[in-house]
Amino acid sequence: MSKKVSIVLIAVLVIIGSLVAYRIMVNNKKANSGGGGGRSSESKVYGFVVQGKPFSDFLSLTGSIEPNEIVSLRSEISGIVEELNFSEGGKVGEGQVLIRINDGELRAQLAQAKTQNMLSAENERRAKLLLEKEAISQEEYDIASAEFRTAQSQIQLIEAQLRRTAIRAPFSGTIGLRNISKGSYITPTTDIAQLVNISKVKLQFSIPEKYASKVKIGSNVRFTVQEIAKEFSARVYAIEPIVESATRTLRVRALADNGDSQLIPGTFANVVFPLETIETGLLVPTEALIPIQNGKKLFVQKAGKASEVLVETGGRTDAEVLILKGIRAGDTVLTSGVMSLRDGSPVTVTLR
Repeated sequence: MSKKVSIVLIAVLVIIGSLVAYRIMVNNKKANSGGGGGRSSESKVYGFVVQGKPFSDFLSLTGSIEPNEIVSLRSEISGIVEELNFSEGGKVGEGQVLIRINDGELRAQLAQAKTQNMLSAENERRAKLLLEKEAISQEEYDIASAEFRTAQSQIQLIEAQLRRTAIRAPFSGTIGLRNISKGSYITPTTDIAQLVNISKVKLQFSIPEKYASKVKIGSNVRFTVQEIAKEFSARVYAIEPIVESATRTLRVRALADNGDSQLIPGTFANVVFPLETIETGLLVPTEALIPIQNGKKLFVQKAGKASEVLVETGGRTDAEVLILKGIRAGDTVLTSGVMSLRDGSPVTVTLR
């Protein structure tokens, strides 16, 4: 029984040895045939010779349109609305009387105060004459004089309240939808309507803190809004003095003309903020860049081989990217088949 087992084991070993020898022979033949055709392993790729050209860098941001001036109209006193001198959505001028509150009670108080003032004035005059004749003491005259001044102050107080019964427009603009009617009882907490000035509008947007030093008062920015093909311009007039800690951005406001009222406050705007213009920027096609863990790389041709280069990028357009570090003018950048290339791979380049 042991003799049969030995024969079987020997046969198995012979078969395995034959298979290993055959595989080694096949691999040697493939290696020999591959070594004889060096030119056939070259990758055929397209390339691009980098040349410096002007490049205007910019940021694409999202902003919002705000009115130049806006206020919620409210009364300083409580009372019943007697007059409404504006129409919803209408134009009003600065100082125009918009609402009058019933002032009958205040006018009655004013008449009473004037009567009291006349009496106090007469008492003060008589007290002065008596003081000169030493018929009364200085203290008695001081009391009469104080009553006269109090009566005068009461008149001034009531007149001030009467002026508050007329609510005037603080600036020229457009009145919004009103929340009251004639005969309504209003208080200082009642929102009457909104008054908005949109002859000019404010464009508010935020830029990343990285570019905070690029913002200057007087800088011009361009922007567009939905449904309007026209491009608008605005001038920066105010910059927030600190960066918002939550978003790491800096708020900026610019002012734009809106004489034709095309721009509606509350709408979004696509803002183009200019950064700088480079006279000899090195631009490469976006497909030439390969993202890696620590940044980006691309391949350039050197001595017939693909050479891997780490690069630092800047701004971009739809089709090109600005390279800040890593390449020079005159380098041939490989633009196709780059994902399959390795550093040192032989290449045949067709220039575009």
